Amino acid sequence: MTTPAGIDPRGPRFAATITALLLIAATFLALIGISTAKLLGSWFAISPGFDFAFVAPQSWAVSAAPLLQRALDPGFLLTVVIALLFVWSVASPRTAPWGVLFRRVIRPRLSAPTELEDPRPPRFAQGVGLFVVTVGLILHLAGVPWALPIATGAAFIAAFLNAAFGLCLGCQLYLLLQRAGILGRGTSTA
Repeated sequence: MTTPAGIDPRGPRFAATITALLLIAATFLALIGISTAKLLGSWFAISPGFDFAFVAPQSWAVSAAPLLQRALDPGFLLTVVIALLFVWSVASPRTAPWGVLFRRVIRPRLSAPTELEDPRPPRFAQGVGLFVVTVGLILHLAGVPWALPIATGAAFIAAFLNAAFGLCLGCQLYLLLQRAGILGRGTSTA
C-alpha cells in the first residue's frame, strides 16, 4: 500500500479556522435558541381558553417543541450546513470549498511548504467532526436539552486547537488508531 501524495499542512489549518468561526456562531445560536431555554410554568397553568392544564415546572423548550420547530432553530440550521461541509470534505477533499479557496487564493501568496503531510489524518478528522455534530443534531431533534451547544462547542474546541496551535485532535486519534492496528497498517511489528 502506497502513501498518498502529501498536502500542505497549512490547508487544513485554514479550513479549521473557517470551521471554528462557523462552529462558534452555531454554538452561540444554539445557546440562545430552544436547546437551552426553559419553559416557565407552574404545576397548574391557565390556558387562553381558561382551562387548567398540568405543566411540569421548569421543563425544557426543546423537549416540548414540535419536531418542525426544533428543525427550524437557527443553531440547528447552521449546524446542518456545517455537517454538510464536513460530509463534502470527507467525500471529496479536492473539491471541498475551504480546500479550493486555500489552493486558489491563499496558497499562491505563501512560500512553498517546508514539509508535506499525509492527507488521511486530516480527512479522518473531518469525519470525527461530522460524527460529533451529527450526534448533536440527532439528539437535538430528539428533544435532548443542551445536546446541540455541547456538540458544536466540542467541535469548536477541536477546530480552534487546530487553527490556533496546529494541534489536530482528529489527526492524533487517527494516528493512535493506526498504531493500535485498527486503521490501516500499524507502524509496529511484533
